[in-house]
Amino acid sequence: MLNKGLRDQESIRIDNVLKKLMSLVYVPKFWNLEDILLLENDLKDLAMTVESLNNFKEDELIVHLQRLHLDWNQLELFADFLVDISKERQFNFSQKAIAIYNYIQQESKVFSFGILNKIAAVKQISNEK
Repeated sequence: MLNKGLRDQESIRIDNVLKKLMSLVYVPKFWNLEDILLLENDLKDLAMTVESLNNFKEDELIVHLQRLHLDWNQLELFADFLVDISKERQFNFSQKAIAIYNYIQQESKVFSFGILNKIAAVKQISNEK
């Protein structure tokens, strides 16, 4: 288990990585090699690649994120990233995002209408594709 100081540093590092990932998906575009390399570089900080993220089953991804000690807010932000990147036709991580949202709802012991709405929105987008 990490001590408090290391936990805080790790949490700040993860927050920064998630902010960089979210900034990549806010610019709508067709993902070229340079964009994918930027994404790969940021995912590397979470011990992932685009390929490994694609290959993870939902439960394996959640276990991987647990090992990184992501808190509930960070898990939600990562799921938001998966939803945003899934809006591009090249990637589809929406089922993984739904699994993370469901995990947060079940394990955090706090019911969130915001997360429930996100789940419904992702399912609606998935059905439209």
